[in-house]
Amino acid sequence: MAEKLYMIALSPTMEKGTIIKWNKKENDSFTEGDVLCEVETDKTTMDYEATDEGTILKILVPEGGKAAVGEPIAIFGEPGEDISDLLEDTIKEEPTNESVVVKEEINDNSLKDATASKTLENGNLDRIKISPLARKIALMKNIDISKIKGTGPGGRIIKRDVENYEPVQSVKDIKKDYTPIQVETSDEDVVIPLSDKRRIIGERLSQSKYTAPHFYLTVSVDMSNLLENRKMLKKKYNLSLNAFIIKIVANTLKKHRRINATLNNDSIIEFGRVDIALAVAQEDGLITPIVRNADKKGILQIDDELKILIDKAKNNKLDPEEYTNATFTISNLGSFGIDEFTAIINPPGSAILAVGMIKETPVVENGEIVIKPIIKMTLSSDHRVIDGALAAAFMKDLKDTFENPILAIL
Repeated sequence: MAEKLYMIALSPTMEKGTIIKWNKKENDSFTEGDVLCEVETDKTTMDYEATDEGTILKILVPEGGKAAVGEPIAIFGEPGEDISDLLEDTIKEEPTNESVVVKEEINDNSLKDATASKTLENGNLDRIKISPLARKIALMKNIDISKIKGTGPGGRIIKRDVENYEPVQSVKDIKKDYTPIQVETSDEDVVIPLSDKRRIIGERLSQSKYTAPHFYLTVSVDMSNLLENRKMLKKKYNLSLNAFIIKIVANTLKKHRRINATLNNDSIIEFGRVDIALAVAQEDGLITPIVRNADKKGILQIDDELKILIDKAKNNKLDPEEYTNATFTISNLGSFGIDEFTAIINPPGSAILAVGMIKETPVVENGEIVIKPIIKMTLSSDHRVIDGALAAAFMKDLKDTFENPILAIL
């Protein structure tokens, strides 16, 4: 029996997706695991894999077209099937913009097959009391129903509970439909459409800036020893400066757990893991690929991972787990010639380190003026989680370790 193929959530925060390319044409057959199309989400491009088998009978959203999560993008079934009813039904459906509208007539089995929500497929979730409609909505919005509090009879989860559910670290997301406009020299104003990515970046950073009371601490760090060590290693390894920075920051965070923490309603979580994100500029925004468990890795491994992540970031190929839920973020604008700056905290972290350029600077040492390679680092902290003295102790330890890199192995 022919069924609709729905747009599914391919990233944790995806609300809409753009079909970049159909890998299957109408009348093409497919089996489970085949890549049906490529979908551009808010941050990257993902493969849409089939969870069933059949034949594409009708493509509803062409290449370049957009669909919200839960909206049909194609119809599939057996070759030659009559799909007139499904087409008519699709035409009657009102387009959805900000929310996903689920109709009662959607076949429950087809939804279970179509969804990519492995979270909902795992675990003993059958024990959770939830209405069929609420389950459908949760599946389509990729929500873990174990985290939803039911307000229906006997604690049953109902439609309203799912629709009103907001993850603790919810992030409204975006799709990349921004086409750069070629700006030519002219006296006329140029209007550039605000892309969803740019809009979401604005919303997220505004939320962070205005809800988290930021304070800032800056230190000047003598990089002489670290640069000497890097120069010595460069004979054999071409290691990036960011790899050294990530390693030293990770080791220091391990000793200052409150800096590696987040606010969770009425509690503070000090993360056991040290997952460090590095801000990477893209043409239409920025993204923060993450080196997981950086404190447990050597500089060589961090450097190797970083090269892969940055390459994927610049080509929009990062998977969601590669850029979400960092515990701490580093933003390095030294290569742009920036002396120092303050960065806005990247949730769910409670602090971010802004790194400027290494600059030859006159320094008074033992009563004499000497020239040293100095770098300025500024920590932005959420005062709801981190007090000034804690942040200061972290920055002192960080400075000492950068100036004496051997401390990183203690």
